[in-house]
Amino acid sequence: MPHTPDTLLAFLAQNDISGTTYEHPPVHTVAESQALRGDIPGAHTKNLFLRDGKKTYFLLTLAEDTPVNLKALRGPLGAKGSLSFASPEALMEHLGILPGSVSLLALANDTEGRVRFAIDAALMRADFVGCHPLTNARTTVLTPEALRAFFRLTGHDAVEVEIPPAGEA
Repeated sequence: MPHTPDTLLAFLAQNDISGTTYEHPPVHTVAESQALRGDIPGAHTKNLFLRDGKKTYFLLTLAEDTPVNLKALRGPLGAKGSLSFASPEALMEHLGILPGSVSLLALANDTEGRVRFAIDAALMRADFVGCHPLTNARTTVLTPEALRAFFRLTGHDAVEVEIPPAGEA
């Protein structure tokens, strides 16, 4: 059974992964998040759930303002063939969440390790990183050290990638 936002936060607390969670109106886009989040500290994220030509699934977490060129990401992600956005059905099957709430914290629902995870290296250099705890009506702020502990706990190797500029192929 996939985590809910509340069971995820309890899971973090039970495993001594501390963060601060803020409630806010639901946000569906980066622009809405920027307008509504107020003074929530840290670098904020956007997340892409992708698949390649071999049906390998990837979750990519980037800084919210990072432009994306899927073609240029094939190499850094180790994708075979072209990358495309995965379906909402695959998102639910692999990460137990709906579109609009995609988050690196959904890796807690990937108990079989079927999703490859990559994160923008720039995020891991920030003091704090804000991400949704499986709902777009909350933001949980964690340190990079707490994120690394979460990745280890969930059995995911977080590949830290330098995101190629949007114009590169």
